[in-house]
Amino acid sequence: MSDASPLPSPPHGDGTVPAAAEAQPRRRPKPGERRTQILQTLASMLEQPGADRVTTAALAARLEVSEAALYRHFASKAQMFEGLIEFIESSIFTLVNQITEREGSGLAQAQKIVSVLLQFGERNPGMSRVMVGDALVYENERLVARMNQFFDRIESSMRQCLRQAAEEAGSATPTVAANAQASVLVSFVIGRLQRYARSGFKREPTEQLEAALRMLGG
Repeated sequence: MSDASPLPSPPHGDGTVPAAAEAQPRRRPKPGERRTQILQTLASMLEQPGADRVTTAALAARLEVSEAALYRHFASKAQMFEGLIEFIESSIFTLVNQITEREGSGLAQAQKIVSVLLQFGERNPGMSRVMVGDALVYENERLVARMNQFFDRIESSMRQCLRQAAEEAGSATPTVAANAQASVLVSFVIGRLQRYARSGFKREPTEQLEAALRMLGG
């Protein structure tokens, strides 16, 4: 997942046309394909440094369609952003579930969850701006609330992992220790993603990650 593009690429997504098809009329997208194109293009536009706000007019122009055509697939721009958030949620929590099922050590689980989040943001720059809320500043408040809930769920998952680790280490107060460490690790993830987005995607969120986790006790 993380090695791939944020969303499935439509045929000839690089804008090229096969020689055999040059004389043929433009192919009409299949149902659902245009929706994917819209989300993919929105994510791509968010990757541009300094793209403080993506308007529906700019998005439509990039896709070479009318704004009305966008609204045949999404009721609002907020719904487009919700499509990106849904992708983030399904991608990340699928991996988190795999980690908690396969890793026996609670500490290893927490470390891998941190790595997955940072790697996902690094490989999907536009999505990282959504995750930290930079792309949502001028949008509907419910989008920010939904991303906050996303990180609350991540923190809850980490608390469970780290409580197990604290119990294994013989802590007298495993819940207290897990709560504090989970909070620190989630704050670290958000901070790294924010720095990545605000540096124009130059400061990679995974740089010196192993050393940082050791310092954080993760």
